[in-house]
Amino acid sequence: MNAPNRFAVLEQTAFQRLEHAGYLKGLLRPFKSKGALESWASQCEGLRDDLIALALRQVLAQARSHPFNLLPVQLAQQTTGAGTTFLRWRNLDRSSMGVALWQEMVAHPATPLSLVGDLHAMEIQRAVLNMQISLLHTLARQAQDCASKLAQADDTHLRRLRSASAATHERVMPR
Repeated sequence: MNAPNRFAVLEQTAFQRLEHAGYLKGLLRPFKSKGALESWASQCEGLRDDLIALALRQVLAQARSHPFNLLPVQLAQQTTGAGTTFLRWRNLDRSSMGVALWQEMVAHPATPLSLVGDLHAMEIQRAVLNMQISLLHTLARQAQDCASKLAQADDTHLRRLRSASAATHERVMPR
């Protein structure tokens, strides 16, 4: 039985504004300054935030519409302590969350067979978006950490040069 698709998966055109196709080309380049890494971290964060907005605007909006809003398990947004937002499955009373709820709902005979294909597409989309959001968040955090290490290395280097310069100056100019 071919049921009409109610859930529209994200197509390449939805991602084109995010310019993700050429994005990672910049990952393997020589970051020679703290500022370059901070800028790249900011780009990762911006792309992550744009991806979250896309997930909420297009995926979550569909998941909250009819007939999906009638199901006992629904897609919801969850914001982490780090400020990142992910899509999660949860039951209506919010007492439980996770993909196991989705699995039980899809397997349950009360779930209309006409929705199973859409629910599958929704879960695939959710998993991929969450992975992309997580990767961008991690890349940004790692770039910020590395920028901090570069700043520490620069400070250590400059202290040593100043120390050597002061010692040389004292030898040249005795008191």
